[in-house]
Parts: sequence; C-alpha cells; structure tokens
Amino acid sequence: MDVRVGDRLELKKPHPCGSYRFEVLRVGMDFRLKCEGCGHEVMTPRVKIERRIRKICREGGGEP
Repeated sequence: MDVRVGDRLELKKPHPCGSYRFEVLRVGMDFRLKCEGCGHEVMTPRVKIERRIRKICREGGGEP
C-alpha cells in the first residue's frame, strides 16, 4: 500500500475522540499518525494501520 507523509487517512474505527481522520507524520515499519479531531499523536505498526484504512486522501488531489 502506497502511504506517504502528509497523506490523510480515513480509518474504519474512530479514535476515542470520535474522529475517523488522521494525518500521516512518519512512514516506515511503524506509522506516526496525528488525529485531526483532538491532535493526539499515536505510533502504530504498519500492518495494523493498513488493515484499517478505508480511504487515502492526498494533498495534490490526483492519483499518480
């Protein structure tokens, strides 16, 4: 799955604050995500996040 720094992810399960959208701050074996609802940052394994992704939104708007 092609996830890049700066992408916005919409996940299947919400953060405890109720937001489904997260900004990608770091990519590697783990993802560092920032909740767009409350601003909380979480570090989660790549495999766990890739299973929960519903939609990827890029800043550029178009897919390469």
